[in-house]
Amino acid sequence: MHIDIQRASVSRINEIPDGDLGFGRIFSDHMFSMNWLGDRWIEPRIYPYGPIEVIPSALALHYGQSVFEGLKAYRGPTDDRIRLFRPHSNAQRLKDSCERLCIPSVSPELFLDAIRELVSIDSDWVPQGPDCSLYIRPLLFGSEGTLAVRAASTYRFLIITAPVQEYFNRQGQGIYLKAEHRFTRASPGGTGGAKTAGNYAATLRPMSDSAGAGFDQILWLDGVEHRYVEEAGQMNIFFHLGDTIVTPDLSGTILPGITRDTALTILREWGYKIEERRISMDEVITASKAGNLREAFGAGTAAVVVPIDRIHYLGQDLQLPQEDNHSLCQQLYQTITELQFGVTQDNHGWSVLVD
Repeated sequence: MHIDIQRASVSRINEIPDGDLGFGRIFSDHMFSMNWLGDRWIEPRIYPYGPIEVIPSALALHYGQSVFEGLKAYRGPTDDRIRLFRPHSNAQRLKDSCERLCIPSVSPELFLDAIRELVSIDSDWVPQGPDCSLYIRPLLFGSEGTLAVRAASTYRFLIITAPVQEYFNRQGQGIYLKAEHRFTRASPGGTGGAKTAGNYAATLRPMSDSAGAGFDQILWLDGVEHRYVEEAGQMNIFFHLGDTIVTPDLSGTILPGITRDTALTILREWGYKIEERRISMDEVITASKAGNLREAFGAGTAAVVVPIDRIHYLGQDLQLPQEDNHSLCQQLYQTITELQFGVTQDNHGWSVLVD
């Protein structure tokens, strides 16, 4: 694929505030764009980051025909080389999301070529530091202007990047979750397994309410009985029960997290017994009272792996065991980040170098 490149005349990299990247507030110099017209993707190009023109009647604006992805580029502390972590998995998940939303997919080869070229051009924006990375956001949406309720005939594919810090502050005791028994993130037969904008729009009200009440994130329960654990905010969730690791199975209402799969692969290699199944709040509470609940943690691209300190459920707080340097959560965090930054040998073929 030939990508037309128009470089920014002046870089904005000096505008980055020292020591305060935040998450998704600052964007790199360039972005990638191409359009779907007829039966193929055309006009791939990289040009300076900035506003885009979207027709007011674009289908994505009215009916939510939009999917996206999230991955990161990491700068190695010892070799200064830039690595992507499991981009092929992101490409496959984007393809699956596209199929669910009736959107023409982007081939894995095109997906990876575009990201590598864009990150290479903005390589100076990949920050240094153990808790910093360049977040990469591919976005695909229906651009055709019509008010008919149907799939669009034209689409736009964008990629933007942003230097970020980790999503959660890891200096505290862990995150405080509110088990949500009123609102639902996803229901059977819906789009819970796709990374689509509408899933996130539905979470904004309960997340805002819970943040105002002092919680860090929502613990989403199933949409039928509101008893079974599904996700922790935008993360997959794990429970360490005795000698077994339990995580909700991918039943169509849960996003198939790439960090989730990474953690499961590593845990199996370490010899842990893994159960991917439904787990109710009643089971979690019973395990806690019996002293069988050793820890719980969330896993996702933005947060990597983060400990859970408390869960608020039906007016009561469930206090989880305190994390220490020997906790499974901490061990996973260290192992995964060392793979991402190229500190340890990658024996899985997960890392892709950007030249």
